[in-house]
Amino acid sequence: MTESGESGGTPTSIERSYPPVPSLREAWEEHAAEFVEWARVPGHDSYWRFHREQFLDLVPGPGRATLDIGCGEGRMSRDLLAIGHAVTGIDASPTMIAAARDADPSIRVEVADAAALPFDDASFDCAVAFMSLHDVDDMRGAIREAARVLEPGGFLCIAIVHPINSSGRFENDEPGSKFTIAGSYLEEFVYEDAVARDGLTMTFTSAHRPLSSYADALAGVGLLVDRIREWPIPDEAIREERDRRWQRVPLFLHLRARKPPASAGDRASA
Repeated sequence: MTESGESGGTPTSIERSYPPVPSLREAWEEHAAEFVEWARVPGHDSYWRFHREQFLDLVPGPGRATLDIGCGEGRMSRDLLAIGHAVTGIDASPTMIAAARDADPSIRVEVADAAALPFDDASFDCAVAFMSLHDVDDMRGAIREAARVLEPGGFLCIAIVHPINSSGRFENDEPGSKFTIAGSYLEEFVYEDAVARDGLTMTFTSAHRPLSSYADALAGVGLLVDRIREWPIPDEAIREERDRRWQRVPLFLHLRARKPPASAGDRASA
């Protein structure tokens, strides 16, 4: 649902604030039309420059069925379909789902709460949550539901704003600028980034949660992490000298977790 953080290009204006937000769901629906326009400009944000290929490298090859949790306007679903996945997408925003359906009616998409998925147990062998778990109100419930709908041996692939990124800021635009956490990394809080670039504006409303919150949620439902990746911006993606700051501090975190395969005893009793 989001591409929060800096992604380069022409000079970008980013204003961070910490307003009271009734719910992340409402905030994203309010700005959904802006995001659809923002997300569909090729090369406009980090998805196109250095985020998509790295994430897809983490995703297992096409299997029986893949669930896109927080699919937004559908670009990750469309990319997964293009490489052979049988994709179903869900998002809490009706505006986003309408845009995804218009872009490719062949992909099944539904308005649904990530923490209350409308699917049977073990319906999918792969689930992806690309830049969405920090944008849902009940992250722990969303991970619980992802584990439920995964078959034994299935994978959950996640991309989030790196908790270091969401907890602090660089002091200035110099490549060697200090990165400072003024508050608490360990506390959870909601923040908004109002971003303007190339004539487009977007307000990203997200929840900062420390890495341990995600790790505990995964462990709590028996999902085992087998990959953690903290990508720097590659040299070919550098457009301004200030972008080099993000070769020292990660913008995003990618991880993959697996639901343990069924044991011989489980298979015998099934």
